[in-house]
Amino acid sequence: MSIETTPNFEAIRHQVLATIHAHWKFFLVQGIIMVVLGMIAVAVPNISTLEIELLLGWLLIVGGFLRVVTIFRRRHMPGFWWSMLNGVLSMALGLVLIARPGTGVITLTFVMTVFFVVEGIAAIFIALDFRRHLNNWSWTLFSGIVNLGLAYLIWAGWPSTATWVIGLFVGINMIFFGVSLIMTAISARNITPA
Repeated sequence: MSIETTPNFEAIRHQVLATIHAHWKFFLVQGIIMVVLGMIAVAVPNISTLEIELLLGWLLIVGGFLRVVTIFRRRHMPGFWWSMLNGVLSMALGLVLIARPGTGVITLTFVMTVFFVVEGIAAIFIALDFRRHLNNWSWTLFSGIVNLGLAYLIWAGWPSTATWVIGLFVGINMIFFGVSLIMTAISARNITPA
């Protein structure tokens, strides 16, 4: 007697499509909310940058506190002191970000600039490697050049760009994510469930 262990992919696919169709309004509402919030973040990037920095500070405090409480219960665990130190430092960094938000924003913007430089250079070298193998390698090259351009724009206006750049970029990201959710909802609405 043999039991079939191969999943029925067509049945799974139909179930996923039916679920997406059933919840297309949820995707639409979430997409609209993301676009509106993204537009607000882009309209007032100084305020949204500060709010993001404060949110990160609180996340570090809460995460560090939970880590310390969890680790404290396991005092005999290997690496106890390193884990405890990690939690305490996380809380301390969160407190610094909340107490001195201006310094935190400048630091986060500097880290973002370094990230764009590293990602841009990596994308350019990857594109040059891909040009022998792929026809559309130029999109990767373009992405790397854009990242380096963004890093230059941030650095050219340093430190005044620190007050608005994080909020602007997060806002743009929220708008694009919201639009993708709206497009998903429109496509899902037209799915005919089985």
